Amino acid sequence: MILYSFRRCPYAMRARLGLHLSALNPDVREIELRNKPEAMLAVSPKGTVPVLVINAHHDVSTGESEDKSTNRAENILEESLDIARFSLSNYPDKCSEYLCGNAYISLLESLDDESTEKLISKNDIEFKPWLDKYKYADRHPEFDEIYYRDRACEFIQCLEEHLTDKNQLMADTPTFADFAIFPFIRQFAHVNKPWFEQSPYQHVRRWLTAHMESELFKAVMVKYPLWLDDTNKQTRLKSDS
Repeated sequence: MILYSFRRCPYAMRARLGLHLSALNPDVREIELRNKPEAMLAVSPKGTVPVLVINAHHDVSTGESEDKSTNRAENILEESLDIARFSLSNYPDKCSEYLCGNAYISLLESLDDESTEKLISKNDIEFKPWLDKYKYADRHPEFDEIYYRDRACEFIQCLEEHLTDKNQLMADTPTFADFAIFPFIRQFAHVNKPWFEQSPYQHVRRWLTAHMESELFKAVMVKYPLWLDDTNKQTRLKSDS
């Protein structure tokens, strides 16, 4: 299997979190968004990351991946949630180095939890558009940065309330909601770090810091060599050691 990824993209982070929590270990092709490789566009014309190519037939000499199945939809996953769910559902890691047994079972059970799905959907559909406008306020002169931040904070406040009586968003151990959402809150916090550090969202700060300092996130954010069509540099997602 092959994963096309871009290290700093929160959607790609979400997919890599799911993969690292699973037993699946695909080849990684780290790309440049401004110079998307033809091999990726051939399998996923929309040109966004992450993309997971399942059962790829890889030609080492050309770097091309050919889908031999008659049903392309079963061989290409182009959405981060689909990649994370696929890897955790089909390749669970019963000896995860990041979660103990009961916590890992809770993670797997949360994949089909309705409340978890609703919170993730709120992140993706309601929060992310405001986050983008906050991050790139100069591109949206209709309102100023503070206005966009205030709209994004409606979701941050929602998370704050979830975290007032438990360590994680849905329970005391992390569920799919935590891993699917925190890369986007990390991006929000980095827009204006001094403001975020003195903001009233103390539970969100504590939760975000714990995830960002975790061994899991350190593994997810390892730098991979840049993959280009003409160099064919790639590596495994996880070390064999």
